Amino acid sequence: MVTTEQIDNVVSNIEKRVISLGEKEISSDRIGDMVMDELKSLDQVAYVRFASVYRQFKDIQTFMDEISKMLTDESTPNP
Repeated sequence: MVTTEQIDNVVSNIEKRVISLGEKEISSDRIGDMVMDELKSLDQVAYVRFASVYRQFKDIQTFMDEISKMLTDESTPNP
């Protein structure tokens, strides 16, 4: 379960990233990518749910590809 504090942290992290870019305008695609980055490390189910809407999965194969990618990324050690 995701707590209110965790959600606040996600919002704060995204806000900091947006501000650090120093740009007048930021595309919704870029913000969506930031949300996906945050959700991926916070809650895998929330990540997949958001990704299914954000990326507008057209079929089950596209959905499965995203899950496979997530699992592969998870099993790859960070340097």
